[in-house]
Amino acid sequence: MKTTAGPVAVLVKLAFTLMYGVPLAWIALTSFKSSADVFSADSAIIFEPTLEAYRRSLGSGLYDALIQSVLIATGTTAMVLLIAIPAAYALARVAHWSISLGLVALIILQMMPQTAQVIPLFGLFGNWGLLDSLTGVIIADTALLTPFATLLLRPFFRAVPMSLEESGALDGAGVFRTFWSVVLPLARNGVLTVGSITFLLAWGEFLYAVSFLLSPGGYPLSALLSQQVSAFGIDWPGLMALAVLTSIPILIVFTASYRLLRDGLTVGAVK
Repeated sequence: MKTTAGPVAVLVKLAFTLMYGVPLAWIALTSFKSSADVFSADSAIIFEPTLEAYRRSLGSGLYDALIQSVLIATGTTAMVLLIAIPAAYALARVAHWSISLGLVALIILQMMPQTAQVIPLFGLFGNWGLLDSLTGVIIADTALLTPFATLLLRPFFRAVPMSLEESGALDGAGVFRTFWSVVLPLARNGVLTVGSITFLLAWGEFLYAVSFLLSPGGYPLSALLSQQVSAFGIDWPGLMALAVLTSIPILIVFTASYRLLRDGLTVGAVK
C-alpha cells in the first residue's frame, strides 16, 4: 500500500537536495570556468565554458595518481576483509566475557585520532623500509579500517542461525568447511557491503598518503587535489575539474554497490 509523503517530508527532501545539490552544481560549473570568471558576479551562472581546466588536469599526472588510488583502495579492501571476516565471525560466535573486552577495544581504537598515529607509524615504517611505498600506505589504511569493518561485519554473522552450522556439522563438515560453504554465502551481502564501504573510505584517505609517500609524483588522487593549492593561490577551475574527474570512479563503485549498501543482509536472505 503506497502512501503519499506529507509536506514536512517533502520539505526535508528538498532541503537535503539543495544542501548537497547546490555545492555539487557549483563544483561542476566552476570546473568549466576560466580563472577570471570564478569570482565574477556577472559570470556566476552565465559564462563562456572552457575545457582548459580539464586539459591541465588530464596532463598533471592524473593517470598515475588514478593507478595509485586503485592499488591502495583495492589492496586495503582485500587486507581488511582478510582480517575482519574471521575476526567478526569469532566475535559473533564465541560466548565469553573476553569478547566484550574485545569489542570495547575495537571501539576505543576507532576513537583514536588519525593524526596521533602518523608519527609512530612514520618511525615504524622507516625502520621497516616501508616509507615511500604503497605497501606502507596499505598497511596503515588496513590498521585504520579493520576495527570499523570488524564491528560492522559482526551483526551479519550473528544473523546467521547456529542451527545451520549444526546441520553442517551433523553432515560431517568441519569448522572451516561449514564456514566457507554455509556461513559465508549467507553473509555474502554483508561482506560485499563492508567491502564497498572500505573501498570508498580507502579511496578518499588523504593523511597517510601524504605522510608516507615522500615523492609527490607517487601521490594518489586524494593527495593530488592538494597540489592545486599553493602559496600563490588556489587554482579553482583546476581543483574543481580534478574533483569531478576523481569522483567518477568512486561514483561507478557506489552505483554498482548501491543495492547492497541499501539492503545489506536482507538481499537474498530468503533464498
